Amino acid sequence: MSMTEPTMMAMPPKPKPLAICIRDLRVNYGKFEAVKGISLDIPHGEVFGFIGPNGAGKSSTFRVLATLQPKFRGMALVCGLDVLSQPQQVRHVMGFVPDFFGVYEDLTSLEYLHFFAAAYKLPISKRKGTIDDVLTLTDMTHKADSPVDSLSRGMKQRLALARVLLHDPQVLLLDEPSSGLDPRARIEMRELLKALREMGKTILISSHILQELSLLCTRIGIIELGHIVAEGSLHEIYRKLQLMRMVHIRIENPADDLLDRVQKIPGIGSVETQVDRWVIRLHEDLMSVADLHQALVDQKARLTMFQPEAMDMETAFMKLTEGKTA
Repeated sequence: MSMTEPTMMAMPPKPKPLAICIRDLRVNYGKFEAVKGISLDIPHGEVFGFIGPNGAGKSSTFRVLATLQPKFRGMALVCGLDVLSQPQQVRHVMGFVPDFFGVYEDLTSLEYLHFFAAAYKLPISKRKGTIDDVLTLTDMTHKADSPVDSLSRGMKQRLALARVLLHDPQVLLLDEPSSGLDPRARIEMRELLKALREMGKTILISSHILQELSLLCTRIGIIELGHIVAEGSLHEIYRKLQLMRMVHIRIENPADDLLDRVQKIPGIGSVETQVDRWVIRLHEDLMSVADLHQALVDQKARLTMFQPEAMDMETAFMKLTEGKTA
């Protein structure tokens, strides 16, 4: 009687540590509690948007992750490293751009980057090549010899981003990077952040410019008075709130009873007829935009336009929060 050897069960791969892991984070300034028990998981390669009014706790959370706020309760890890007990190791894998630039009046952009390259202990043989690379990535090469003090706010923000990229960190913490920028500079900053996302960087970005984050982030957390009041993709937040999406359609030669039939499709809240289109208010928690399109086709609607509106983050924010600040 032959015996077969027992099959060895393959062990599942060990999960990689999260880029950022926060558990029950609490930050106090005297008797004032700025952060009240935040917990958050951010996987590698994600762009997470932190939204909230001034005083909500965004900057305090960033300071903890950046190892600049040693007095806190709870746990905060960056790439599996504890920010409290391993601050130096955390700084090797993390880059932090605060919401202020600092004063470097006597330096040119190139001198500024050389100064920080030395601070990051980059080998002298690699500094010129690394600095050239980050200047090119941030489109700052033409400003290399310009005094830092002469740069516009948008240019200073890009220079600050070039500075934190010198040591090629895995995680970027960007506190209000678009604050105070003109529309063109905001667009340029957004395109730069998209390029960093495509490079595999994990980005935690705070802002109160809600529409900016909707165009960039994979997930969003809305914070108010030290609490996270909602978290997820923009679509998930909308479904949770049962907010309606506006969908503009144009139909070629609609049948006389088509409007009545469309209004009875499950998930449609209402249909407004305008001169050149119909505007549908859709409950996305009941029907997706793709399913709406199929339902209209099933009703023999010959569509010449089907245009869902972009999600209105301001509406979600106002419904989730009470408009209070600390």
